[in-house]
Amino acid sequence: MAIPLAGAPIEDASKDVCEPCSPGALIDRDEVEALTAQLKAMADQTRLQIIHLIDQSPAGELCVCDLTESLDLAQPTVSRHLKILANAGLLRREQRGTWAWFSIRWEALQELRGRAFPRAAESSPC
Repeated sequence: MAIPLAGAPIEDASKDVCEPCSPGALIDRDEVEALTAQLKAMADQTRLQIIHLIDQSPAGELCVCDLTESLDLAQPTVSRHLKILANAGLLRREQRGTWAWFSIRWEALQELRGRAFPRAAESSPC
């Protein structure tokens, strides 16, 4: 029996045998590619800020001009980030005159959560 630094004995587990269990089925290759694309789209500081700003807006949508001002970034940079999020299916884009307005596709985020983390989605009260 080994004695740890804290003085409490550590149980000897050398007699136990690891019995592998099936972790479940792998995600289909096409499915994992789609999930990866969506997760990569959100794995950027600016894009997470965009989603947060849209979520916090009273109307649940923002114009590109609102985002450029809030993020202190040039319009082409913000538009590139918005395009990535929209192409991943996470934002809805609506053209109003010369300006594009964006809102979160909540159903896409819920679906992403359910596909990527099915056990978490099953235990969710929503």
